[in-house]
Amino acid sequence: MPNALADALSPYLLQHADNPVDWLQWGPEALTRARTSGRPILLSIGYSACHWCHVMAHESFEDPETAALMNRLFVNVKVDREERPDLDRVHQLAHQLLMRRPGGWPLTLFLTHDDQVPFFGGTYFPPESRYGLPGFQQLLLHVDRLYRERLPELRNQNERLRAALEDLAQAEPPLAGALTDAPLEAATQELAASFDPVHGGFGGAPKFPHPANLSFLLREHQRRTSRALPAEEPLAMALTTLTRMAEGGIRDQLGGGFARYAVDASWTIPHFEKMLYDNGPLLGLYAEAWALTGDPLYAETADTCAAWVLDAMRLPGGGFASSLDADSEGHEGRYYVWDRAEMADLLAAEDLSLCARHWGLDRPPNFEGAWHLVLATPASRLAEETALPPAQVEERLATCRQRLLTARAERIPPGRDDKVLTAWNALMIRGLTSHARWRPQQAAGSLAAARACLDFLQQHVWRDGRLLAGCKDGRSAGPGYLDDHAFLLAAVLDLATLAPVPGDIPLALQLADALLEHFEDRAAGGFLFTAHDHERLIQRPRSFTDDALPSGNGVAAEALLRLGHWLGEARLIDAGERAVRAAGQGLLQMPGAHAALLPAVALCLKPPEVIVLRGPDAAELAGWRTAAQGRCLSGRDILALPSDWAPLPGVLAAYPPVGHTTAWVCRGTACSAPVTSRAALLDMLAD
Repeated sequence: MPNALADALSPYLLQHADNPVDWLQWGPEALTRARTSGRPILLSIGYSACHWCHVMAHESFEDPETAALMNRLFVNVKVDREERPDLDRVHQLAHQLLMRRPGGWPLTLFLTHDDQVPFFGGTYFPPESRYGLPGFQQLLLHVDRLYRERLPELRNQNERLRAALEDLAQAEPPLAGALTDAPLEAATQELAASFDPVHGGFGGAPKFPHPANLSFLLREHQRRTSRALPAEEPLAMALTTLTRMAEGGIRDQLGGGFARYAVDASWTIPHFEKMLYDNGPLLGLYAEAWALTGDPLYAETADTCAAWVLDAMRLPGGGFASSLDADSEGHEGRYYVWDRAEMADLLAAEDLSLCARHWGLDRPPNFEGAWHLVLATPASRLAEETALPPAQVEERLATCRQRLLTARAERIPPGRDDKVLTAWNALMIRGLTSHARWRPQQAAGSLAAARACLDFLQQHVWRDGRLLAGCKDGRSAGPGYLDDHAFLLAAVLDLATLAPVPGDIPLALQLADALLEHFEDRAAGGFLFTAHDHERLIQRPRSFTDDALPSGNGVAAEALLRLGHWLGEARLIDAGERAVRAAGQGLLQMPGAHAALLPAVALCLKPPEVIVLRGPDAAELAGWRTAAQGRCLSGRDILALPSDWAPLPGVLAAYPPVGHTTAWVCRGTACSAPVTSRAALLDMLAD
């Protein structure tokens, strides 16, 4: 018989609906049962694409004997960390304080029955003792005995934990005095100290992409260039990393898209799950790198990533699924790896030889006796080695790639988590918009998909001036978080500077108002992760540093500054600067951990250049917009607003409808006289 997860929204929870464990969802029923029974809560947090979550589920949660023990001793609560990031953030921090080591997934915590404070925990536990970990049944019995015999001691520990959580949640004193570019300079040096000059990326294995770091470095290169400062170091770190990732196994060399991280320092073997939140920012970064360099590797990486997203992750109606599992047929990576015999059956001998050099099959197997493909020898070098025309090599490789993809499609695919998460979809809108901006001839589908996704979110998760966290199959998730509102605000601004529709700026203003009304820390500045009327937890998260996602505070600050300057609204500009200052000494001491906040620092120092275009001819407006954009990645926003759009909000109303294309260039609070020649506009921007 299914348990109480059978009616859950989350595919991850539904995976556990047939467990013999009497799972409950987090909520009043579970908390009431714990209080009335006196049994502690066993809280298990994971997500659909998590490999070790599946392992523990199979070993322990599907085992009747283990389940009977769990049901007798505990109130068992299962949480999807993607659906409830607030619960995950709080309990990961509690685990770290309790156990003095980082957490992860699955997260396994034991909470007191009446106040839900964690008193013991860990991550994955095996069924029998191994890896230096106790067996799970043994652990359950130990925790039960601990709870019955030493509850007063646990209460004292809980008080200390609560005090520690409260201390960590206290706002730092905001930065006083004039802001400077010191955090921007220091962040580059901090990242350089951990940069891997051979393989790119930061630190050793496991190695994560850290898109916010790479985005900062590309923008820092442009900032320094515009000020005639040495600019090669940030650009070299970003491009080396993007190149090595594009060549490595973290990128799906056949199908496109990126896995969550690599288990080694050389990006060769990934943890095979694919997350929407990585692929949106990485898609945008590769499109920008192409715009800066013209390197065809970046163009091909961006184009194939966009094609994979549109083919594999887009859902009916326009939203995007959350993730693809690491496992298929019960084995991690099986869907992606190859052996030579299988390839020999699919490819002619001369093509197999070419592909072996290209994708590394002429090297020793790199994954459990088989090959996970990497870009070992580029097509240009193969053309030199074989004395074949480069176009012919490219054509043969493309034919082989399609043949292998067709064969791979016949395998059992990884599971897809098809819930639509608002924040992650907003990140994908931004990535698709960047692809459309810099690869317009190849990315008409990207722009249409970005617009369709925004329309989907407005229809399904926008309620009474606030966002929900997501939806699935017509059912809505709970209330939205800071990231949902901040990321979607930034996405709407990006779309409005590329291909606006009349509702974009009003929607952006509504999202900004929702941020200020429901999330702003009115005493200290910045934004809390949960809304003011959200369920009360043992801590209310507030963070300015990046993790797997860019900091919601950083994205919100930059977006508010941009929109404030568009509309001439000081309240938005002031809120953005308050968020920057609210980061306190952490921004100065660890600027590299605040990469998503650093663009807002730059905007506080130098307001964006806002170019307003008005005119009756849409094609001409688009041409002026493209010319004015140039290769400027940030610090320049272009609003191409047709003459028949009225009324416009804020100071945009001061730019009247005209009978011919006209531009106004605003820097800070100073705006130019009308410019009626595209050449004159470009001369002004060059100055």
